[in-house]
Amino acid sequence: MADHAGEHESVVESIMEKINDKLHDHDSSSSDSEDDKEKISSVDAVKAKIYRLFGRERPVHKVLGGGKPADIFLWRDKKITAGVLGFATSLWVLFELLQYHLLTLVCHILILALAVLFLWSNASTFINKSPPQIPDVILPEDIVLGVATALRIEINKALEIFRDIASGKELKKFLAVIAGLWVLSILGNCWNFLTLFYICFVLLHTVPVLYEKFEDQVDAFAEKAEAEIKKQYAVFNVKVLSKIPRGPLKDKKFL
Repeated sequence: MADHAGEHESVVESIMEKINDKLHDHDSSSSDSEDDKEKISSVDAVKAKIYRLFGRERPVHKVLGGGKPADIFLWRDKKITAGVLGFATSLWVLFELLQYHLLTLVCHILILALAVLFLWSNASTFINKSPPQIPDVILPEDIVLGVATALRIEINKALEIFRDIASGKELKKFLAVIAGLWVLSILGNCWNFLTLFYICFVLLHTVPVLYEKFEDQVDAFAEKAEAEIKKQYAVFNVKVLSKIPRGPLKDKKFL
C-alpha cells in the first residue's frame, strides 16, 4: 500500500510539473508577443516621425496608382517601359525634328493599310489563300461613359479650385498658381507644346524611379528646403502681405 501511495504521489507531482512548465511557456510566449507588439508600435512611431515628400504615407508604387501603369513608371518591367519611351521618342523625332505632320502621317498609314487589305482580299482567290479576317471593332459604351465621367469630375474640380482662388479666400494658393502659370508661360516660350509634352513624359518615366532609389536623401533635402521656404514666407508675410489692406469678408444672404 505504501508503495502504491508513493507511486501515486510521484505521478501527481509529474503532472503538476508539466502544468507549471506549460504555464511558464505560455507566460513567456505572451510576454514575447507583447514585446513584439511594443517593437512594432515603436517602429511605426519612428516611421510616422520620418518626413516624406508631399506628406505621403504610402509607397511610391501605391501613390502612382499601383498596377501596370505604376510598374511601367517605376521600370518594374524594363522591356515595356523601354518600348514606351522608344515609341514616344520616335514620335517626337518624327514630328519635331523631321517636321512630319500628324494629319499627313495618319492619312499615309490609312492609305497603306487599306491598300494592303484591299489587294490581299482580291488576290486571295488567285493564290488559293484565305482572305484576311478583319475584326469588327466596336467601342464599348461603358468605357466611353467612364472616361467622360472621370473627365467631367476632374474639370469640375479644376473649376472649383479656380473659383476658390478667384474669390480671394486663399492667398497662398493664389500666389502658387500665379507662379506656376508664370513658369509654364516661360517654358511655353522656350519650347512648343509637343516638345514640352515629350519632356513631361520622359520626366514621368525617370523621376519616380530615381526618387524611389534615393528616397531617404531626397526626403531629407526636401525637409530642409520646406523649412527654409516657410521661414522666408513668414518674413514675406510680415513685411509685405500683412500690410496689404483687406476689406471685411461677410457672407451675403440672399432672400
